[in-house]
Amino acid sequence: MATSELGLAETRSNALLWRRYFELTKPKVVALILFTALVGMLLATPGMVPLPTLFFGLLGIGLCAGAGAALNHVVDQRIDALMDRTRGRPLPSGDLDARHALVFALGLAAVSVLVLVVFVNPLTALLTCVAFIGYAVIYTMYLKRATPQNIVWGGIAGAMPPLLGWTAVTGEVSVEGLLLALLIFVWTPPHFWALAIKRRDEYARAGVPMLPVTHGLTYTKLQILIYSLLLFWVSLMPFMIHMSGPLYLVGALGLGLGFVYQSVRLLRSEGDALAMKTFGYSVLYLSVLFAFLLADHYLGLV
Repeated sequence: MATSELGLAETRSNALLWRRYFELTKPKVVALILFTALVGMLLATPGMVPLPTLFFGLLGIGLCAGAGAALNHVVDQRIDALMDRTRGRPLPSGDLDARHALVFALGLAAVSVLVLVVFVNPLTALLTCVAFIGYAVIYTMYLKRATPQNIVWGGIAGAMPPLLGWTAVTGEVSVEGLLLALLIFVWTPPHFWALAIKRRDEYARAGVPMLPVTHGLTYTKLQILIYSLLLFWVSLMPFMIHMSGPLYLVGALGLGLGFVYQSVRLLRSEGDALAMKTFGYSVLYLSVLFAFLLADHYLGLV
C-alpha cells in the first residue's frame, strides 16, 4: 500500500513538473502566434497548404516561439518575482530552476531549427532564428530595460509569424508577407501599452521603463490613439494592393473604427479605468481581422 501511494505521489509530481515546463512556453501566446502563422500559410497559396509543410512549419515555428518564451522566463525571473501578474510563474515560485529552464529553452530552439531546415526550407529557419534572437535576446535582455520604446522595436520580432508562415509555403519574402508582418508590428504598441497602463505600478517597482512609467498616462493614451489611427490605415493596405477583396475591407473598416473609438474613450477616461477593455479589444481585433483575411481569401476563390 505504501509503495502504491509513493508511486502515485511520484506520478503526480512528474505531471506537475511537466505542466510547469509547459507553462514556460506561454501557450496562450504561442497559440496566437501559430494562428497568425497559419493565416500567412493559407494566404500564400490559392489551394490547400501541403500537409507536410503545414505540420512541420507550424511545429517548427511553435517550438521556436515556446523557446523564446522560456528564455524570457529565465531572463525576467527577478522582474517576474516583483509583479503580481507574474510572481506565480515557474521560476519565481521555485517550482523550476533557471538552469533547467535554460536547457529546456535552448533544446526547443535547436529542435525548431532542425525541423524547419530539414522539412520546410532554410529561409524560414533563418527568419525564425532572427525572430528568436530579436525577442529573447535583443528585446528581453536589452531593449526592455533600456528604453520606453522597447515594445515598438521589440515588436519587430513579434510581428514575424505570418511572414514565417508565408515563406514556409513560398520559400521567398514578398510584399504580401511583409504586409502581414507590418499589421502585427503596428498593432503591438497599442495592444501592449494598454496592459502596461494597468500594470504601471508593477513595472515601476521592477525598474522597467514602460511608457506609462516614464511619460505618464495621458501621453501613453495619446500614443495608443495615434497607433490605432496608423493601424487603421495599414489595415486597409491589403485591399489597396489587391491582396484582399470587399469582404476583408468591410471587416477592416469596422474593426479599425472600433479600435479608434476604444482608444478615444481610453484617452478621455480617468486613470486606468478602460485600460483592460482596450487591451481585450486589441486581442479580439487581431484575431477577427486575420479571420476576415482568411474568409475573403477563400470566398474569393469560389
